[in-house]
Amino acid sequence: MTVTNQPPKLPDTEDALLARASATELSRLLANSPDTQRARIHMDGTDLILPRQAISLLRDLLAEMAQGNAITIVPTQAELTTQQAANILNVSRPHLVKLLEDGDIPFTKIGTHRRVRYQNIIDYKQARDQQSHNKLDKLTAQAQEHNMGY
Repeated sequence: MTVTNQPPKLPDTEDALLARASATELSRLLANSPDTQRARIHMDGTDLILPRQAISLLRDLLAEMAQGNAITIVPTQAELTTQQAANILNVSRPHLVKLLEDGDIPFTKIGTHRRVRYQNIIDYKQARDQQSHNKLDKLTAQAQEHNMGY
């Protein structure tokens, strides 16, 4: 699977409604069959056998579409360019390169080009988000101690 720089397309209202109904039905089916490891899907006269993990992933994708979100699938082992990684973190490419060179995010070099594993970007993003939440919690606690109305 390749990673593209094209932005994913937002689902229209009709697709979002269909996705909501499908996600609900898949959730029900998965809950009612917790021991089932495969699912058969009949499509255009052909039977497909899918692993449970694929059905769970499909349910999650449909749930996101139902919320009106665009979807992109990236394998966790995918290697990204610095621009792709910067886009995921919503930072500039030079800032990302600084994070890489400072050792904040692991990377490899192929010739003169840096490559960053998708999972490393997600790990960094989750750690950064957790730090932000912790700092906001501290600020909220301080505001409450000083009766600032928060």
